Amino acid sequence: MPDSSDSLHSKLLRAARRVLRPLVKLMLRNGISAVVFQEIARKEFVDAAFEEFPPASGKQTLANVSVLTGLNRKEVSRLVKLAGVVDDDKANWTRCGKVIDGWLTDKEFQSAAGFPLDLAFSGPSPNFTDLVKKYSGDMYPTPVKTELVRVGAVVEDDGKLRMSKRGYVPGKDQGSLVDIYGVDTAELMETLDNNLQNATDPLLQYKVLADNLPEEHLQAFNDFSKRVSLNAIDEIRRWLIEHDNGGEPSAEGKRYFAGVGVYQINRLRPNEDQDGEASHDKEN
Repeated sequence: MPDSSDSLHSKLLRAARRVLRPLVKLMLRNGISAVVFQEIARKEFVDAAFEEFPPASGKQTLANVSVLTGLNRKEVSRLVKLAGVVDDDKANWTRCGKVIDGWLTDKEFQSAAGFPLDLAFSGPSPNFTDLVKKYSGDMYPTPVKTELVRVGAVVEDDGKLRMSKRGYVPGKDQGSLVDIYGVDTAELMETLDNNLQNATDPLLQYKVLADNLPEEHLQAFNDFSKRVSLNAIDEIRRWLIEHDNGGEPSAEGKRYFAGVGVYQINRLRPNEDQDGEASHDKEN
């Protein structure tokens, strides 16, 4: 009878290779070598061991991290001293996103038909400054405006600010898109990790996928799924706006990041040989 632990390890390693493929493609496309990536991976193993897997005594040690990661103590000590991931930008993304969310859902900033109003920067209410003060915590209105205009989420027209996108996505800035790639992928992996540990009460994790869709239907699917998904996201957005404490500290209990992510899948089906197996020619 096979060892279930070995089977799980094999499946996890196979899953890791699948997860790594799109990341490796992104790195190769941007000139990042396997040697550099190996250094990053080692650093994350060490940081995760220190921060997420404390021993029963409550204090993590170099020796214990060495055992957990398989790295020698000298290497662990070296990696601990390297700079880790800095998430300062996440706060700015969240706050700029909340400004757009409030604009989309708060009736104070909507027309009678429910559409986001064009807002003057200041002056009679409602205005953009009011919106920022209500939804961005302690951020100043001018840099929020500058950022939203920069990424194309807002345009200036006849002295007023008009929403041009239904969300905060820095489509013109590849660097920011890569940052969001890291955050969003990490959040998906956290959901998967939670569901592996907590099978009795899993978080939402569903996917709908056709494996033989003709090319002529692809654009229609993309348009349809985007429309349906945006409607669902707007409902969830309204619920979160109503229940989120914003920048105010909670009176009691824990606070969480909570939300739902949606993404489209367009992947070309590989060519198949006569035996029905995908063909991959790796010869020189």
